[in-house]
Amino acid sequence: VIRIASDQSRQLTRPLDGTLAEVPLQIHARYNREEILAGLGHASLSSLPAHFREGVKYFEGLNVDAFFVTLEKSDSEFSPTTMYRDYPISRSLFHWESQSTTSLNSPTGQRYVNGTSTVLLFARTNKDGDFGARPYLFLGPATIVDHQGEKPIAITWKLKYEMPAEFFNEAKVAAG
Repeated sequence: VIRIASDQSRQLTRPLDGTLAEVPLQIHARYNREEILAGLGHASLSSLPAHFREGVKYFEGLNVDAFFVTLEKSDSEFSPTTMYRDYPISRSLFHWESQSTTSLNSPTGQRYVNGTSTVLLFARTNKDGDFGARPYLFLGPATIVDHQGEKPIAITWKLKYEMPAEFFNEAKVAAG
């Protein structure tokens, strides 16, 4: 029974394809922030992953916008300007808000709303687990469906691959 349950609980992962086929990250695998940054080429002696503190990172060489989303936010860990309303709408749709300073006319806002970069979404239900910082689940590439407002821009993203049902259920609860 334990073996059967274990086999059924494993999430199948898949590699990225197309122009990102060489990126060593698997969709629906879990990674800590440093592993993600290194996998996307942001790790060298002059650019240490520990120096990254934001929830978004643009990788110009890959033309990738990586979003690091924590769904359950507390006043003690997030400032009022970073209490973004990020949540799954369905297993294939995700509501996300840009940084509070991002306008529609900025280069970053234009990349988002015009879909000129590849968006990679990494999410976790909360920041801390039993053994320190929780890893992110790599939800994979996403394309824009709709956007509203600015500073922040509220965007609905469509995931290329549905998020795992288990994570979707946890995420709905965490996002409130």
